[in-house]
Amino acid sequence: MERMLTFYPKLYLGEGIKETKLDKIKKKLVKNPLMANVFVLTFARNQADQLEFFDARQLRQHFYDSYPLEVIGIAGDYKDALKLVERITRECLCERGDCRLKEYLTC
Repeated sequence: MERMLTFYPKLYLGEGIKETKLDKIKKKLVKNPLMANVFVLTFARNQADQLEFFDARQLRQHFYDSYPLEVIGIAGDYKDALKLVERITRECLCERGDCRLKEYLTC
């Protein structure tokens, strides 16, 4: 079963993700996300947080078969995912003067 994933138009890529392999990675995330060394960055599901990231293998859980999820970024590992969050936060702070990441990314 395919997961209900959409990808952010300006998808953020971590240093561990090669752009030449991006289409292949996206297809695997939708069809069968059993990939090591791939983390996905998404909007948080709760109101208290803004973004969250987790190992892409968690997408195999049945919850994601019916839960729509927008992928904001793809990273190669945990540290790479942290760097992506830092990068987005810096961009938001420079452009808006605040750290309202959800608003920044949905504009």
